Amino acid sequence: MARSFVSVLIDTYNHERFIEQAIVSVLEQDFPEADREIIVVDDGSTDHTPEMVKKFEPRVRLLRKENGGQASAFNAGIPECKGEIVAFLDGDDWWAQEKLSVVSREFETHTDFGTVGHGIFEVNEAGFQAVTTVPDRIYELRLKSAEEAREFLQLRTYLGTSRLAVRREVLDRALPLPFDLAIEADEFLAAVTTACSGARILNVPLTNYRLHSGNLFQYQGSDPVRGRRKYIALAGIVRELPARLAAASIAPEVTDILTSSVHLDVERLRLSLDGGWPWETVRIEREFYRQSYGHSTFGYRLFHMFVLGTAGLLPPKIFYGLRSWYSTRGLARVRQLVGSATPVPSLSVTKPHDL
Repeated sequence: MARSFVSVLIDTYNHERFIEQAIVSVLEQDFPEADREIIVVDDGSTDHTPEMVKKFEPRVRLLRKENGGQASAFNAGIPECKGEIVAFLDGDDWWAQEKLSVVSREFETHTDFGTVGHGIFEVNEAGFQAVTTVPDRIYELRLKSAEEAREFLQLRTYLGTSRLAVRREVLDRALPLPFDLAIEADEFLAAVTTACSGARILNVPLTNYRLHSGNLFQYQGSDPVRGRRKYIALAGIVRELPARLAAASIAPEVTDILTSSVHLDVERLRLSLDGGWPWETVRIEREFYRQSYGHSTFGYRLFHMFVLGTAGLLPPKIFYGLRSWYSTRGLARVRQLVGSATPVPSLSVTKPHDL
């Protein structure tokens, strides 16, 4: 069977500390150099990222553009890709050596699927592996039922940028991505490509996914700039995704499931950033509890009623400020003395590592 030509598309912004490791992880793949290309889209970095990338020319092609965020980087880079498959990588992550071989083989043996994802090694800022997270089995999703939609919501972390590979013909159907998605464009892209062509999610970790202070998507409630960026992106998903899914013949019921959790995140961010009415907070928190948890103890239900009562009395900005304070200080451990709630059953297996 002929091997498909693969384009590796690396999006980067101010990753001078990490971009070399990302590129080297591609160059050292157990995959023929003649069967792949590497394109780096620099999204207007203000550090030495471009100079770091240029050290690898001509084996790596650098595209520079003004800063516009992840969606604009994908919109600029994907049309430049010559491969039948495009594998995405963030400039602060890196791949296991067998990544391209495994993913390429999946596309060759499962020709009716257009999207492939997989598990991850979570690593800290210094690059030490802390946790391995993989699906509990291989999943095949086409978003044709409510059950598959709920599975997708739990598995979408395995279709994030550095885990995502898509046939080029499918990507052409997904472009252009909404400009508002300065972050979270990978979530939007994965939903659309899965709807168009189905996705296989492998239960092997092939990406080292780095958590660090510069991650643009992170928002803990204390940084209004990051909060606003995330709010705009998630609101863009809620606004734009239904029409894209409808064009792929996805049922309205499935679309509602896929967008409802994002809508809750949007409403939480809106209330924490701009304020609103306490009854809005109560409504959102009740719905979030309903979607997130199954069985709960009597003590936890009392705790939840206390939280809702507090939400009904406090302005939303104050309530969510307290919630952030509570979360960042690990006070959930104290709450466990009162009772517990069982989350929606996980489809993942997580194994911590000793550092």
